[in-house]
Amino acid sequence: MRLAPKKRKVRLVASVLAIAAVGWTLHWWSVARFMVDTDDAYLEADNVGVSPRVSGTVAEVLIEDNQTIKAGQPLVRLDDRRYRAAFDQQAALIAARRAEIANGEAQLAERRATVLQAQARLHGEQANVTYSDGQVRRYQPLVDSGAEPRERLEELRNAAKQAQSAQAAQSAAVEVAQRQLVTLQASINQARAQLASAQAAAAKAQLDIDDSVVYSEVAGRVGDRGVRVGQYVQPGTRLMTVVPVEQAYITANFKETQLDRLRPGQSVRIHVDAYPQAMVTGRLESFAPGTGAQFALLPPDNATGNFTKIVQRVPVRIRLQDSSLPPGTLVPGLSVHVEVDTRG
Repeated sequence: MRLAPKKRKVRLVASVLAIAAVGWTLHWWSVARFMVDTDDAYLEADNVGVSPRVSGTVAEVLIEDNQTIKAGQPLVRLDDRRYRAAFDQQAALIAARRAEIANGEAQLAERRATVLQAQARLHGEQANVTYSDGQVRRYQPLVDSGAEPRERLEELRNAAKQAQSAQAAQSAAVEVAQRQLVTLQASINQARAQLASAQAAAAKAQLDIDDSVVYSEVAGRVGDRGVRVGQYVQPGTRLMTVVPVEQAYITANFKETQLDRLRPGQSVRIHVDAYPQAMVTGRLESFAPGTGAQFALLPPDNATGNFTKIVQRVPVRIRLQDSSLPPGTLVPGLSVHVEVDTRG
């Protein structure tokens, strides 16, 4: 007995629905029930603000808007003429201090020779004193016995006193020469300290010259470029932002009720709203140390007023791995939908 066409259609539709239900059930049992997803997720990157370390007028802007740059690439050059003038001034001071040190060391060598000469004269005067005292001692018995006149003894005593005076004067001269050595050495030490100060100032001026060229610390793309030629900038002035798009990551805000099965290292399927046909995968990397409300500018205080329980969300960081899109296509700020496979 042949069935009516209407009944055949009903049975066909029922069969298709039954097969679809079985397929969905199998898919849910083997895959879907292990997937944890959220559409509260966005691409982010650790943007780096570019600012100068010194003040000055912008002489040249070396990059364009949205340009891809490398780490260490020069971005902006400031007018460095006053820093070069400061460096030249310190270089002249360094030369002057070195000349002072050389002059002082020459004088010090001369004074040391003077000290040696004075010490030699002192030794001569000491010998004269010893000789004069010996003469007085030898002639004293002769004068007492009458063999020599007393005038001769007085002459010898006078010569001995003169020798002693000359010895004292020469001893004072030696002390003066030695004190002059100390004074000269102190002057040289002062000149050396001034030289070190000038060298430090020259190094600071050289750093200012080097810092007049602003370099990129990271590789990425230029965004938010606000610097222009002729603009006067100061340390900390924001010139532009470098976005490391190749190091973009995803921050997904999962509900607290979804965290039970999430673990670092689990694979993630990513659907980018801007590129719905793209195949992007990633890996769950880490969890934030608190819910988003804890880091808000005005965190909620549930101890006041009427309480209404609200499901909180925890930021989860996801590292991008493979993508069918060209490099640099995934930029910070794009909305995504993520599915974490918890079977692992």
